[in-house]
Amino acid sequence: MKKGYIFDLDGTVYLGDKVIEGAAETIQLLKERGDQVVFLSNNPANSRMAYKRKLEKMGIEVELYEIINSGYVTAKYLKEVMKPDERVWVIGESPLYEELDMSEVPITHDPTKATYALVSWDRDFTYGKLTQAFLAWKNGASFLATNPDRTCPVPGGQVPDCGAIIGAIEGATGDVISTIIGKPSRIMAQVAADHLNMELSDCIMVGDRLETDIKMGNDVGMQTILVLTGITERTNINSNLAKPTYILNSIKEIPRLQVQV
Repeated sequence: MKKGYIFDLDGTVYLGDKVIEGAAETIQLLKERGDQVVFLSNNPANSRMAYKRKLEKMGIEVELYEIINSGYVTAKYLKEVMKPDERVWVIGESPLYEELDMSEVPITHDPTKATYALVSWDRDFTYGKLTQAFLAWKNGASFLATNPDRTCPVPGGQVPDCGAIIGAIEGATGDVISTIIGKPSRIMAQVAADHLNMELSDCIMVGDRLETDIKMGNDVGMQTILVLTGITERTNINSNLAKPTYILNSIKEIPRLQVQV
């Protein structure tokens, strides 16, 4: 039976600018035997085209439609829920603005006039932006975020991600940002399954994070594969966060695994 594989990127397919051993060969083999593949990232700070170029430099042939990130899914979501006279105010970087523009999502730079306030990873986040977010909240904006990740893996360690900015805003307002578009949300899972043209239960989520990749897959009825090449190490696996169906040392071992869907 044909399977649909949903691969996380950083920590699963590559680490920083270095491809994980066997990743290109594994993905090629899965496609050759008739399985389908999409790549799913919570990182909104890179465009889908940038991901395509990066993967191709690593020897992984990929079409643009096979790449999904939280910025793309957030733009699609806002386009569907916003009314014509509504505007969104944004904390985020230029690739997120590009996704919003491509989906024709109306943006305002005045937080007091925003119907929605979108929070994302922003490496230029300042106290001034926190104050603007507070003004958007005071004026009744509905908050949502691209992804919940507290940190992002980088060569040599980790850096604060969108979750840290969410924490700052929640600390200022006293309200929880409950609408999170990226993994582990069902919104993100459904978009990936739709791209594969498969039911959620026929998809297999492969990733390195229990609290996002594996939790999302488990929550929607997918088989899940945890790889130990990224954030999670065998010694700190916490089943209270999520319990994967399979645990592998790396993506390289997937072709030998007899996954049942």
